[in-house]
Amino acid sequence: QVQLVESGGGLVQAGGSLRLSCAASGRTFSRYAMHWFRQAPGKEREFVAAISRSGGITYYADSVKGRFTISRDNAKNTVYLQMNSLKPEDTAVYYCAATLAPTVVPGDEYDYWGQGTQVTVSS
Repeated sequence: QVQLVESGGGLVQAGGSLRLSCAASGRTFSRYAMHWFRQAPGKEREFVAAISRSGGITYYADSVKGRFTISRDNAKNTVYLQMNSLKPEDTAVYYCAATLAPTVVPGDEYDYWGQGTQVTVSS
């Protein structure tokens, strides 16, 4: 069993930065590819970024490419999402998800989800 806990969300002005963290319990964190998703009010959940088990491969949604950076520290059982040049349209609840599937391509099945952290970007 793996528990994921996101943190680092908050209120920031447009153009600002935030770094989200997703801490995982258990000793098997390195077995999972890690993905970030977000969901804005009234909208469907959308993929943001993903990182492979070793951290060597990353993948981003076009909407965040060049502004967001995903990384992981397997020694700390944590995945990060550095968000720069934030825009009001980045406002959403951000979730991390873990998958045993060795892929950074977003799919439909994930083994574990976090509870989410709110990011609000004011204009």
